[in-house]
Amino acid sequence: MDAAGKHSEIDLEVDGQQRTLRVDNRMTLLDALRERLGVTAPKKGCDHGQCGSCTVLLDGRRATTCLTFAAAHDGARIVTATGLADGDHLHTVQQAFLDQDGFQCGYCTPGQICSAVGMLEEVKAGNPSFVTEDPGGEIELSDAEIRERMSGNLCRCAAYPNIVAAIRQAAR
Repeated sequence: MDAAGKHSEIDLEVDGQQRTLRVDNRMTLLDALRERLGVTAPKKGCDHGQCGSCTVLLDGRRATTCLTFAAAHDGARIVTATGLADGDHLHTVQQAFLDQDGFQCGYCTPGQICSAVGMLEEVKAGNPSFVTEDPGGEIELSDAEIRERMSGNLCRCAAYPNIVAAIRQAAR
């Protein structure tokens, strides 16, 4: 933090690359990624955490980057939809979105994909959702379960049936 307490120098690992930047302490993580680092996979949608277009994996968990300050995440590991692929080999969820045509305009797709990856990890860890029938038992990844867990990600094109199908495919 500088002497006036208005700026901080932070280190982030973004899609496998170490990055250092100086940010205004009020700058959101989304703005730092897009405006300062040129990382354009997370999109600016609502700027209120309601659409999910800015979702990334932040230290392994899905997070809406428009709601958190960059300065609060010094040392964080961030994976965007771009960073999920292994070279030319797509992540299972990315491939499923292609196979199932889980997008139309594509604006929300990076956030949808990161959210899907995060929610599949939550299911694997046994974390129940509001609609989980037996919170202490094995979670059945039904369409209702997928829809509930993905409810923070909006698609203005309404590609929801294909998004659900893509997540179902990736879960297998």
